Amino acid sequence: MTPAEQSRHAADICALAPVIPVLVVEDAASAADLASALVRGGLPALEVTLRTPAALDAIRAMAAVEGGIVGAGTLLTPADVKAARDAGARFGVSPGATERLLDACAEADLPLLPGAATATEVMMLLEKGYTVQKFFPAEASGGAPALAAIGAPIPQVRFCPTGGVGPKNVADYLRLANVLCVGGSWVAPKADVMAGNWAGIEALARAAAALPR
Repeated sequence: MTPAEQSRHAADICALAPVIPVLVVEDAASAADLASALVRGGLPALEVTLRTPAALDAIRAMAAVEGGIVGAGTLLTPADVKAARDAGARFGVSPGATERLLDACAEADLPLLPGAATATEVMMLLEKGYTVQKFFPAEASGGAPALAAIGAPIPQVRFCPTGGVGPKNVADYLRLANVLCVGGSWVAPKADVMAGNWAGIEALARAAAALPR
């Protein structure tokens, strides 16, 4: 899969809803219920970060949830790409981009949202054919004003900003012409996941799915 093809698939995934939940799953036993609540709420694209021992099992469980499209976040190495793909991930997200990681995703036919934080990084990825990228860490990199400024000279790249995005600032990002969607963890609070408050998570998802963009 070429970078251009990856970006086309990534754009389709980003178009599904205004928010992609960024999920740090501690217990894979709750993964299917969590995914179901988010999908019912209107957020079908789910990013499970590879930050916990349960992450790959969570991806396997979520991959079986009807209507959901599960992806793997925090891809750092080719081994991460293979493990995520084998677990059922249908897209990948990385905090940055290395040649080895980009090659691994291309070889695995895994659509990737590669991370960039500066105009130079955005241009380097664009040169390779990536027209859809992750802006990370969004708030620490200047937030919505910085992303708007990058968009002025590089309007052909569209983004999913992640990192510090929440209810108080999500509208600032979604109103930008170069933003397809955002990534955020507020739709699945840890306390609600631990308590099995799936109705509460579904309600948060519905509110996020209704955000204008």
